[in-house]
Amino acid sequence: MSISQPATQPAGPGIPIATAPPDAGPRRGFDQRYLAPMLITLILVAGNWTTGMLESPWKTGLAIASAIGTEALLSRLTRGTWPHMASAYITGISVGILVRSPFFWPYALCAIISILSKYVLQAGGRHVWNPSNFGIVMMLIFAHPTVATLSIQWDNRLLLMVPIWMVGLMVLYRLRRLHISATYAASFIGLSAVRSFQTGHAFLAEVAPITGPMYQLFTLFMVTDPPTTVRGMRPQILVVFLVALMEHVLRLNHVIHAPYYALFTVGPAALLTQRWWSARRSA
Repeated sequence: MSISQPATQPAGPGIPIATAPPDAGPRRGFDQRYLAPMLITLILVAGNWTTGMLESPWKTGLAIASAIGTEALLSRLTRGTWPHMASAYITGISVGILVRSPFFWPYALCAIISILSKYVLQAGGRHVWNPSNFGIVMMLIFAHPTVATLSIQWDNRLLLMVPIWMVGLMVLYRLRRLHISATYAASFIGLSAVRSFQTGHAFLAEVAPITGPMYQLFTLFMVTDPPTTVRGMRPQILVVFLVALMEHVLRLNHVIHAPYYALFTVGPAALLTQRWWSARRSA
């Protein structure tokens, strides 16, 4: 998925951001760093056009501007360079879509916290948490009276979802992350059947959330974030299954924001464990 380069900057959900060597010539062909921003923009435009789901485009715009501004400032302060803004754009638009609040300040604060986490919470020179996932969880914990997350503001009509799925599958295939999203989706569906048996709820009621736009963002962007996923296809498949399993347990215990908390706990633990094990083997 990534382009082989000698140095990389922290990246947000969806795609790594690489810096070219000083003697690199002009880029040829399509820059794959723009695939994820194009996909998430499609989700936003299609969703708002068909359902009018945004509370205010100004709130989403504020989140995007806050993320880009924070990324630019921190990159200049810590590296003395201007970063590629694809990562910050994805983070900002994710916050703008997923956060729900009657106030403007949670959108700006969540975006700023998300970008800050990339620069502050690092291990081995790489950030550990998916930025927007970290920011949203922090807001849910510390600002829960004024913040919620996207739930039923978008419907799950196939007319809207199928085109997004098709484009998302093509993008993930190009970026070599399709196996992660496919494993998560299959695990969610299988565990929905288990929950249906355990709780007596209808299977369709348990599986329906994955067809909604919130899960499109979670499945296509958060769980596939290259800097915060483990290396290797088999470890990636195992970890994303564990994320789905943790979400399953949280759902059985009536935790409302189960997917965010599941990724927040399982993802970094797996990443740090793999880094520790790799360092131990190479010592």
